[in-house]
Amino acid sequence: MLKQHTVIDSPYGPLTLVATDGLLSGLYMEGQRHRPAEETFGVPDTRPFGEVRRQLAAYFAHELTRFELPLNLAGTPFQRSVWAELERIPYGETRSYGELADALGKPGASRAVGLANGKNPVGIIVPCHRVIGSTGGLTGYGGGLDRKQRLLVFEGAASEVPSTATLF
Repeated sequence: MLKQHTVIDSPYGPLTLVATDGLLSGLYMEGQRHRPAEETFGVPDTRPFGEVRRQLAAYFAHELTRFELPLNLAGTPFQRSVWAELERIPYGETRSYGELADALGKPGASRAVGLANGKNPVGIIVPCHRVIGSTGGLTGYGGGLDRKQRLLVFEGAASEVPSTATLF
């Protein structure tokens, strides 16, 4: 198994991109919860990330609303089903954890959906930031609630950035 990584700048701070066997397997923000140890990212190498960089640049320029990238995601079958469902949430929209659980045919599994959402290894690309609490409030986000809120405003799913995420 060949692992490679690079770090790119973004409006949300540096992003570490990780590829496993040439396919994107991680996108990590600084200070992200569940961020693997740096030594697991493999060798520094920009080669596998050309298309990822191009699509991220287009996304940040409001020119792309859905990523089309081959991914190599490691997770349990349930986690992978949650991540697949996240990719179905349209740009500029949100879903609650309960709505995701219902869509998966597992009503009442909103906590498990939340845990799987938090373990998403490719935030932004698999849009876990589009998941909110049942009352419409921002709840956990591995990259921090401030980033989640800024991403939702950026996509038009929220109208403003309150001075503190706890007001939302």
